[in-house]
Amino acid sequence: MKQNIICFSFTASLLMLFSCNDNKLTEVVEVPLPTKEEKIIIGTPADVKAEEGSFALTKLPFGYDALAPAIRSLTLETHYSKHYLTYTNNLNKEIVSTEFENAPIEDILKKMDMNNAKLRQNAGGYYNHTLYFDILTPKEQTPKDTLAGSINKEFGSFNNLTTQFKNEATKQFGSGWVWLVVDKAGKLQITTTENQDNPLMRNALIPGTPILGIDLWEHAYYLDYQNRKGSYIDAFYKLINWEKVNENYKAALSKVKKY
Repeated sequence: MKQNIICFSFTASLLMLFSCNDNKLTEVVEVPLPTKEEKIIIGTPADVKAEEGSFALTKLPFGYDALAPAIRSLTLETHYSKHYLTYTNNLNKEIVSTEFENAPIEDILKKMDMNNAKLRQNAGGYYNHTLYFDILTPKEQTPKDTLAGSINKEFGSFNNLTTQFKNEATKQFGSGWVWLVVDKAGKLQITTTENQDNPLMRNALIPGTPILGIDLWEHAYYLDYQNRKGSYIDAFYKLINWEKVNENYKAALSKVKKY
């Protein structure tokens, strides 16, 4: 079911553009200044489907308005149905008739040529956004079970983890991500990456399996918070589905034990 909301209109649609300079892709989102108030139609996540290919969008188990006011419906719809969708479609096109066409996304990220800018940006963008949308929930939670014990062991307390994670997110300059990862030794660590890179890639400062990540590209928060990135970080942290993060943690640990 579609919703009508009153919002400042944009003189043109939000655009997803990519430029390639020195083999480094940059995402450019055009958000013109508002002109007048008008109704904007907000759809539903179920309406959004990737073009036919190896990878599909992860399903959002709630509507675009479920995270408001922390993340409003227009922001969530734009992020999910335009940015995430574009990364997914671009990835599917990039891997057609290549060795990666039927490979798991984790294998693509670990094995791809880091000089292949388009594949790097779109594979990273797909993986990163899939994780991001998988760990959002309207209901505020705290860690439990196996994850809670490991957080206390590695960070001293959940509050310490929260402080360190938010500090790293606040310090991150420009577009990028902050991650909670399970490293190769099975320990929890906080790390950062630029652009759409992630800790599964060969260039990772702290290699590991991400179990939680915050998107610090402006498209994730600018419509709601403008330059107040810290407010977005605080809001995001209250939306973390720690049950899902715990599932990710146990899955990552099982992979560590295989090596």
